[in-house]
Amino acid sequence: MGVCGTEVGIVPSEHRADRIDAKILTALADDPRATVMAVAERTGLSRNTVQARLSKLDAAGALRSFERRVDPAVLGYPLQAYVLTNVTQRKLDQVGAALEAIPEVLQVHGLTGVADLLVHVAAKDADDLYRIAGDILDIKGVKRTTTALVMREMVDFRVRPLLDALAE
Repeated sequence: MGVCGTEVGIVPSEHRADRIDAKILTALADDPRATVMAVAERTGLSRNTVQARLSKLDAAGALRSFERRVDPAVLGYPLQAYVLTNVTQRKLDQVGAALEAIPEVLQVHGLTGVADLLVHVAAKDADDLYRIAGDILDIKGVKRTTTALVMREMVDFRVRPLLDALAE
């Protein structure tokens, strides 16, 4: 289980996307503001089919929030970093809850290997990042942190290649 209680890569229900779902999702990836009717026209499916498929995907937790599309830089947080965090294992849930309370924490992944958590943060500037890193280190149960500044994004978050493979 991840810090926020969901397993990575596990869709909460039995629903798994198929070729039709992939066509619908690809149409939405191309035009996120498309109406159900526009997606139906683009995919050659009925409006009812598109609506039903989207409802199933949404109920299964397969559709992520709009938040993922908002760039923190537009909100005044141009600096991003990853904070590798080592924690006392029996305090993992408390650490997760404390991290969730820090507004600048964008995402937290539970890891295996050299660190227990990978904490993605956004900051206004270097001084703000220093404060945020200190806030993380001050959490009861956090033993050690290592901060890595994001210099540039090489590959943006994407699922399009997976959709394309499934649609074929």
